[in-house]
Order: sequence, then C-alpha cells, then structure tokens
Amino acid sequence: MPELPEMENYRTLLSAEILDLPITGVVVNREKSINKEPEEFTRELTGNRIIFVERRAKHLIFHLANGKRLVLHLMLGGMIYWGTEADRPDRSTQVEIQFGDRILFFIGLRLGYLHLLTSKETEEAMSDLGPEPLDRRMNPERFASLLKGRRGTLKTTLVNQHIIAGIGNCYSDEIAFAAGLRPSSKTQNIASSPELTERLFRSMQSVLREAASEGGYMEMPLMQGDTKTGSFDEQCRVYDREGESCPRCGGTIERVDITGKKAFFCPNCQHEA
Repeated sequence: MPELPEMENYRTLLSAEILDLPITGVVVNREKSINKEPEEFTRELTGNRIIFVERRAKHLIFHLANGKRLVLHLMLGGMIYWGTEADRPDRSTQVEIQFGDRILFFIGLRLGYLHLLTSKETEEAMSDLGPEPLDRRMNPERFASLLKGRRGTLKTTLVNQHIIAGIGNCYSDEIAFAAGLRPSSKTQNIASSPELTERLFRSMQSVLREAASEGGYMEMPLMQGDTKTGSFDEQCRVYDREGESCPRCGGTIERVDITGKKAFFCPNCQHEA
C-alpha cells in the first residue's frame, strides 16, 4: 500500500505536470470508486482545473479552481499513471481524468477511492488523522507527547493513523530497524525512556525523508521517463527481506506477525525495549 513517501513523490511529480491544465473529460469505469453519480462527477470536473496538490497522510488532495477537492486514497493495490492514450497502462482503470491529450489514470481502486468533496467535507474526512511526522512543528517533545500513555507494540503504534499519520507496514519496519528496536517492543517502555524516544523520532524523520527523496518503494513509474518512482525499494533494509542478510550486522532477517500485521526485523541488532 502506498505510504507517506509514495504519496509525497506523486505529489511532487504531479505538481510539475497538471496544475492549471483544463480538464477536458472524465471516464468512470467503476462507480464504486467515486462518491457521486458519474454524470454529476463528470460535470463538476469538466472545464475545471487543478490548482494545487496537497498530501495529507496517505491521501492526495487535488484542489480545484472552483474551491472543491478531489480526495484520493489508493489503499491496497492502487496506483496512478500520467500519460497519453498511446502509452496507456496494461491495467484496468477505474477512473480517468483527461487534460487534452494527457490522461491521469487511476488504477487498482478496488479498495481505494477518488471522492469529490467540499472544503468543509475534506476537513471533516481528515479530522481523525494524527499529526504529520515531517511537519515543521513536529519535534522530539511533541513526538514524546504522542507516545505518552500509549500501550501496545511499536509496530501497531507507528501504523495507527490516529496517533501519527502516513506510516504503514513498510516504513514502520524500516523506522524500527533504523532505531535498533524490534517492532514488537512495548510502546510504553520506549515512552518511558527519553533516549529511546528521541532515537525513534530521529529514525522516523530520517527514514521518511530519505524514502520520499528516493521516490518511495513502489516500482511502477508515474510517467514515461520517470526513473525516480520506486527507487527506494532497493534500499529497504528489512522490509520484505526475510531470509536475507542484515546490511548492518550480517544477521538473518526474520518475519513475524504482530497483531495480524507482518513485520520484518533483524533479531541480532534490533533489541526489545
């Protein structure tokens, strides 16, 4: 599933491509992927323009010239592609937004969605999300306050969108590895240690910034000539690396299940808090 770095990469690349281009047409192949009747959805978008692309957690929010918003959540299996009819992806598309001869293809929206909302509705939809981990106001003290009083494991805490937004299965494991902590570590034990809390905070910011700058781990290019998207996949230290050697100590990476979520870690150099 795309996480903060993947969506931030999409935001950056799309912002250089689609802003202020008139929307000339819309194709809806799956009505369940949108929240309006296809005719209304098409009418609202045709002739409109996207003037700003925002990311909030794992969402992209396309700000329209008429003040409304398109809110995208790709969920599991979702992708987007920017191209022409000639280089149409060999995948079924659920929604297509046309900008003249260029098309923004929405792919794999079986669980994901593209909703047309007002500004107020968008705020309400995002209201239960935790703060952004890379927000300029996020610091070790604020991060410590988010962990205070929490129970459970490090893994479940990091992926809880109500606590902190944008982290999922991949980057929770990468952050735990960078911090030298097992994903099964108890959150309350980390919160009780200022040293561990700050180490986890620094690791979180470092991993997410690096992953975003490298285009995230999902390998499908956003457009022709895109060599950035997915570049971080080869740099993942533990995620989906079961049985491989740890790049830090040479130990063997293992996979475990933590409350129904898979987690990858090195039992040799990651320690229980």
